Amino acid sequence: MRFYTKQHPFYCGLDLHARTLYVCILNQEGEIRCHRQVTASPEALLKVITPYRDGMVIAVECLFTWYWLADLCAQEGMPFVLGHALSMKAIHGGKATNDRLDAHKIAVLLRGGMLPQASVYPAEMRATRARLRRRMHCMRTRAALLPHIHHTQSQYKLPEIGKTIAYKANREGVAERFRDPAVHKSIAVDLALLGHYDHLLRDMALSILNTAREHHAHTLYLLRTVPGIGASLSLGLLDELPDIARCPRVQDFVSYCRLVQCSKESAGKRYGTWGAKSGTASLKWAFSEAAVLFLRDNPAGQKSLARLEKKPGQGKALTVLAHTWARAVYDMLQRAVAFDTQKFFHGSGRGAGEPRASLDDSRMRLRGVRWTGCCLAWLNADEPIGRDP
Repeated sequence: MRFYTKQHPFYCGLDLHARTLYVCILNQEGEIRCHRQVTASPEALLKVITPYRDGMVIAVECLFTWYWLADLCAQEGMPFVLGHALSMKAIHGGKATNDRLDAHKIAVLLRGGMLPQASVYPAEMRATRARLRRRMHCMRTRAALLPHIHHTQSQYKLPEIGKTIAYKANREGVAERFRDPAVHKSIAVDLALLGHYDHLLRDMALSILNTAREHHAHTLYLLRTVPGIGASLSLGLLDELPDIARCPRVQDFVSYCRLVQCSKESAGKRYGTWGAKSGTASLKWAFSEAAVLFLRDNPAGQKSLARLEKKPGQGKALTVLAHTWARAVYDMLQRAVAFDTQKFFHGSGRGAGEPRASLDDSRMRLRGVRWTGCCLAWLNADEPIGRDP
């Protein structure tokens, strides 16, 4: 968690909504200089803050309406701080809540250096990120149609289809298997929607790829060089990694990817872990998926992973591999070079062939960290490396 600690003559906290916003401006002594509700528009906001603009910083909670405010501050040359919504909820909770109180609490947190920061996504890439997330929504909607067809088949005790209906060529005659006209129509609708989403997702992926190349063509190329990361995963990672410099250390990066457990300690006693939902769920999914795709074309890796699963379990073993992949991607993007499989897995000196991951100074522990070396020990010069899907 990062806090905004810079000092300014005036601190402005905004409780922002779609149509209205509440403004609270404090000076360095903590005195309220302005506290009023205005229309959520650039003109109304600039009119209120004009007497205090010199040296003022503006803060707002990270909700869906902050884009125009960030662009306005960038245009007017005013410092802008985006507060992390989840962390702020834990800090400024109270018995009563309303727009007036929330605006004042944001201003107080900002003045006291206790406002947890979220990342302000670059304005020129927001449209591409929005399309990527919309594509993910369409992909999940499409994926929900497939189990509905199989569940309906099980309800009527019909023989197995025997083919993967995710592919268009295997869907012919599936709806005709159901004799009831109503069920037949329901399955036909599912199949029609599958075809529609197939066409829609192809078009979206092509347009997103063309746009992403204009923004970060080199980063997109580097991500494609990592085994297990293909076109879709590289786009998903690019969505969440516009600037790797946001994470000064690799520990910060893997924590942001939800691939570590953070300890909860007090008075020398440990009370388990904490912060399971802190970070980005999509990055954890992307690196976990990359680990699975890497193992798909590596029989030796599958055999070794099966032995590893006997003690820590499948989920923990895959988390170890996903953690290692995240560290590799971070190092690759920091150095701006393509992924070198031989150098990463074989290297030289102590620990060659066994990438290390250990407890860091932030008390963040990798699940199954003692298995890291075992998990990747099967990667040697005599075994083939899985190709990029």
